Amino acid sequence: MNILSELKSRFRIVLSELVEDPAELLSMIRPAQDAKFGDYQANIAMPLGKTLGKPPREIAAEIVGKLDLNDICEAAEIAGPGFINLRLKDDWLVERLNRAVGDERLGVATASDPRTYVLDYSSPNVAKPMHVGHIRSTVIGDALCRTLRYLGHRVISDNHLGDWGTQFGMIIYGYKHFVDQSAYEAAPVPELSRLYKLVNQLVDYHNAQSAFPTLENELRARSAAAESLRNQAPTDDKAAEKKKKKELRKLEEKANEARESIASANAKLAVVTSDSQLCETATQHINIATNVLEETAKLHRGDSENRRLWDEFLPKCRDEIQKLYDRIDIEFDFEYGESFYHERLANVVEEFEKDGLAKESEGAICVFLDGFDAPMIIRKKDGAFLYATTDLATVQFRMQEWCPDAILYVVDHRQGEHFEKFFAAAKLCGYPDVELCHVSFGTVLGDDGKPFKTRSGDTIGLEALLDEAVQRAYTVVSQGDDAKPNGPELGKDERRHIADAVGHGAIKYADLSHNRTSDYVFSYDKMLALTGNTATYLQYSYARVNGIFSKGAVDITKLRDGGAAIQVAERAERALALELLRFSDALADVIEDYRPNQLTSYLFQLTKVFFSFYEQCPVLKADEEKTRNSRLLLCDLTARTISQGLNLLGIKVVERM
Repeated sequence: MNILSELKSRFRIVLSELVEDPAELLSMIRPAQDAKFGDYQANIAMPLGKTLGKPPREIAAEIVGKLDLNDICEAAEIAGPGFINLRLKDDWLVERLNRAVGDERLGVATASDPRTYVLDYSSPNVAKPMHVGHIRSTVIGDALCRTLRYLGHRVISDNHLGDWGTQFGMIIYGYKHFVDQSAYEAAPVPELSRLYKLVNQLVDYHNAQSAFPTLENELRARSAAAESLRNQAPTDDKAAEKKKKKELRKLEEKANEARESIASANAKLAVVTSDSQLCETATQHINIATNVLEETAKLHRGDSENRRLWDEFLPKCRDEIQKLYDRIDIEFDFEYGESFYHERLANVVEEFEKDGLAKESEGAICVFLDGFDAPMIIRKKDGAFLYATTDLATVQFRMQEWCPDAILYVVDHRQGEHFEKFFAAAKLCGYPDVELCHVSFGTVLGDDGKPFKTRSGDTIGLEALLDEAVQRAYTVVSQGDDAKPNGPELGKDERRHIADAVGHGAIKYADLSHNRTSDYVFSYDKMLALTGNTATYLQYSYARVNGIFSKGAVDITKLRDGGAAIQVAERAERALALELLRFSDALADVIEDYRPNQLTSYLFQLTKVFFSFYEQCPVLKADEEKTRNSRLLLCDLTARTISQGLNLLGIKVVERM
């Protein structure tokens, strides 16, 4: 049972008599921050006081008088200016907990009105190895997929692979001009990756050369405009001065952007000019950027040679990605890549034109949307289609094939403007009711506060990241085992099994435990710590609970099925009981705004409350067998909740560490 949801439904009946839409007020009913204020607190009387023109305490009293909570709560208390404090009845808590003991779902109900979700996540470019930047989309999407399914929703996971774009034009061009055939035959994917990187460097070099004069002119113009505004004599007009400061900030920001662009261009130029062989190659392939686009266009037109190469390269690249997915336990229902939609793109443009939703502008076909300065281009002047066209074809297919209530796109926050335009266009073309949501996320940073890269400046490969995490986890596990008072308990194979679960879990949890919209600094030491909000701490806590059963020779399954019952007598027991019953609340919080960190926060809090209980309430040495059995069942529910919660995050537990 979702306690918070039940409380809100009871409050809704009363609040609907006072306001037309109580949704915002209901969001102010939350778990109490301090036990002295009860278990839950409703801070709704103060805003209602302003709306209704009455003293908040009077409104709180009126609400409490009409509330029907007698079966769940003790009599509600009104505190301070009008806070409504609620304390759940102990016998109700105990009854719910004992139901959960025999329930595989731990008392978590499935949705009464299940929805159909399409989740679009991971979506790497198949032509190049997965790197650290892919981890966030992959694990956030997987956690949401698992959680929504657990709550009873129909979920279709679709890995929208980048298998048709310019990156394949780069590989095809590279293969035709630079391939080391023996290296390709021995290990095709590393050689294709080398070709992609080489061609990309050469394209970047020539693009930077072309852009450099324009960038320098922009910087000079913006710096001059800012300097001119800065030198203007101040006036007594405060509004004018405020406006001038605002304009100056904008100009300075634009100048800084130009400086950053110049620095980026210089870095791309330096990569080539510092290598004489690379510099010579760049000179020989001066039109490489145009030629790469032509190779891509030939592929899209069905050129037999380019299509043959694509058919040869794609499975090899895809197999390499699958190894990583298998390693971190990621599965998809479907994988309809960009190539799947290619034949649909012309129809998308034709339909938009026919319905008067798109028109020509400077040779391109554009969708002009309210609220946006620039249009969304769906066909370029040269006839090429864009990501926007593919996304529109994709939403059409998904609506026809699966009829979802919601489509979630777990994609980098930098694509925010694209999705705003795409969603607006999708609603125009006949899908106004489906929920389209960009589940955006921030960047993985290094200690320097910049995107996490190797010392040479390359983006860190995901496989290398996982290897390092598992190796470090093995060291942590081995050191802990070697330090045990009675000597090591784990064999080499078991240590490796545990290190695998801990290392992969640490990578996933480090990502999921942060608010997805925030950037975070990557640190192996922090993510593998046995204290604090880490997967390692939770896995260790789970193993410690199992250690209690092992130490006491307790057959917990037999105890669970044998009629023993939970009782709540001590304050620490009650605190743990309440936290266990908040599992449903935490899962509801996850899907409210698609934030898995709500679940990680809950699991961390549950574990802290459990250890407080364990310190204050003897379990194996309890005075009475009835008390001992009750506390063992509380331990069991804690372990099962940690295990289930971590499973929803895609993280495994181990029986001992």
